[in-house]
Amino acid sequence: MGRKREPSRRVDLLIAGREFVLSAKRLPGVRRIILLGSVWTSKPNPKDIDFVVVIEPDIDLSQLAACSRRLKGRAQNVNRGADIFLATDDGTCLGRICHHRECWPRRLCRARHCGRVPHLNDDLDVIELPKDTIERAPVTVWPNRHSSCALPPDLASWLSSLEPGAD
Repeated sequence: MGRKREPSRRVDLLIAGREFVLSAKRLPGVRRIILLGSVWTSKPNPKDIDFVVVIEPDIDLSQLAACSRRLKGRAQNVNRGADIFLATDDGTCLGRICHHRECWPRRLCRARHCGRVPHLNDDLDVIELPKDTIERAPVTVWPNRHSSCALPPDLASWLSSLEPGAD
């Protein structure tokens, strides 16, 4: 007997990702939102959805962290994951949004400076995006929609759903 095929969760990830983008783009201090990872390919069942959010230096991350937790919760409901990476205008990766609601040092936290900047998990020893990945992102979803590669039809439609007037 063969292995049971897992149902595709691609649509679920795209729906959750759309809600994240529509919420995050309205927040003060958010300059650009980039889609990363296998979800922008035609992979039928990506394991997660990843975004890079380019932010202003003095942003209060609390609202963005709430949007991120909603996205992660929606992805976890379908047994998938999500990550929100943070970057500066020059493409420097700052880390990721912490998945905890409240910041306080945790024994298992891998952040370099846990709690120093609320909601920032600067676990750059674990994972860091190279500058060129951020600067030459394959899919920028906001404020100017841009793709440097051919997109699968469902993702092209998803991007169109993010245009003004579509929300």
